[in-house]
Amino acid sequence: MSFNTWANSKLKNSTWVDVSLIKISAASFALMVAKLWEPLLSLDWYWYAIIFVLAAIKPAYDAFK
Repeated sequence: MSFNTWANSKLKNSTWVDVSLIKISAASFALMVAKLWEPLLSLDWYWYAIIFVLAAIKPAYDAFK
């Protein structure tokens, strides 16, 4: 059994609350990393926008195809 198969079987049992908690924990982890590594926060705003757009292309494509 591959990791993806195992993860997909576990995610099928998840509720919207579980997914929301995963999102909150990921956002909290990102904020913690940004707080501990200050040079990350010194980038201009458009770099974060570029990263956001690049990261959102594939999920958006898969959702709307």
